This record gives sequence, structure tokens and C-alpha cells, in this order.
Amino acid sequence: MRPFLLPLLLLAAPALAWEEPARGTATRTNIMDAIRPHIEWALGAPVEFVVWDLRRDGDVAFASLMAQRPGGGVIDVYATPAPRRGEIDPEVGDGATVQALLQKSGDTWVATHHAIGATDMWWAWEEFCPIWHTVIPEVCGG
Repeated sequence: MRPFLLPLLLLAAPALAWEEPARGTATRTNIMDAIRPHIEWALGAPVEFVVWDLRRDGDVAFASLMAQRPGGGVIDVYATPAPRRGEIDPEVGDGATVQALLQKSGDTWVATHHAIGATDMWWAWEEFCPIWHTVIPEVCGG
């Protein structure tokens, strides 16, 4: 590659607009606390999360997580309230995995959309892109 092309390629590459809130920060805690009640309703309390991917840009966020019991206990999805209520089917789901799209309203983070045990990339729906494109650029075209 010619040396003068590299700077042009770097300028053409889209910059990531999102950041991952660091462990122990109020932002990270507030985002997890926004998701927790939804997941505890479905899987029973208490729940903590292993963070696989957490992205925030301004007042929007995307989270990909694994729900577990405090101290690392595995959640038996079959034994949780959600299947008994017909909300999830553990036979076809991906366990206690969680994905969520969040928005900040005033000082409060809100889990606007979420799924437990999803086996597809439901957040790739183009209708989400006008709001969350900066935190899911790989599915919103940059």
C-alpha cells in the first residue's frame, strides 16, 4: 500500500461514537439497574449480570449480558416465572442471555426494549436505527 493512502483510509473509516461505561461508575450502575427489574420479573430475584458488551453514546445504550444469581450461580431458566407465564420458551431460547436497548429520560435510564434468551439479533431491526444507530452501528450501516 502506498504510504499516502493510509491516512485517507483512516479518515474514511467510521469512528465509534459509543463508549463502554467503566466498572464502578454511576452510569454503568444506572444502566444495569434499569434492566434489572425486567429480568428479575422474568427470571426471579436476585439477579446480577456478566457484561459481554455495554455501549453508551449520550442518552442511548445497548447491553448484551448474561444474567446469573449473585456470586455466579447459574439460572435454571426452566425453574423461573417467565416460562410458567408463557413469556419465554426455554426449549428454543438461549438461556439467561439478555440484550437491551436503553434510553435516558431526564436522570433515569429506561430499558425501552429487551429480550431474554433471544436466538436472533432482534436489535438489528431497521426501525431501531434512527435512535440507537450510534450504539449498534454494525447493524445500522455505520
